[in-house]
Amino acid sequence: MPVNAAAVTKPLSVLLIDDNPTRAEIVEAGLAAAGYRLLARLEGTQDLIGRVRSLAPDVIVVSIDSPSRDTIEDMRRATDLLPRPIAFFVDQSDPATIAAAMEAGVSAYVVKGLARDRVRPVVDVAVAHFNRYHAMREELERARLSLVERKAIDRAKGFLMEQKGITEEAAYRLLRKLAMNQNKRIGEVAQDIVTYGKALK
Repeated sequence: MPVNAAAVTKPLSVLLIDDNPTRAEIVEAGLAAAGYRLLARLEGTQDLIGRVRSLAPDVIVVSIDSPSRDTIEDMRRATDLLPRPIAFFVDQSDPATIAAAMEAGVSAYVVKGLARDRVRPVVDVAVAHFNRYHAMREELERARLSLVERKAIDRAKGFLMEQKGITEEAAYRLLRKLAMNQNKRIGEVAQDIVTYGKALK
């Protein structure tokens, strides 16, 4: 679900993960200056899914020395179940770790760049990347479903033409009429007919 970073009435809520109080103060100051609402600060990613589910933050911000494999895996599991923007501030890293973090769903990854005035831009980038990625996924899913439905419609038309001895145009009109009568999409009706046809074989 897209996150609205420009919402005026409801500031972005943030879950912060940092085990270093001094570093966390910098992030918290940046979040406050940006008008974001800090929900909680965790010292690690233990039970991350449970905390994300209960707190329902708009964004997760992680500031850490260097992300471990376990930290990245915890992020991957959380992203799979409860997707939302994730921004990482790390003191040190390497290309393999950066790649693994991005594959795990991290939306913004900054190395040696933590400063109060950088928190908002990085969080905004994380939100923008997250929204764009999910918009692209939804578009691809719609295209995939359309392709599947088109194939189902073609197969259903062929079945109806064969069973009823009618033309392709008449078969399509029949599909459309059935869809209207059942208050379904024509692709759904077509898939039902294709499933029925397979059962007869």
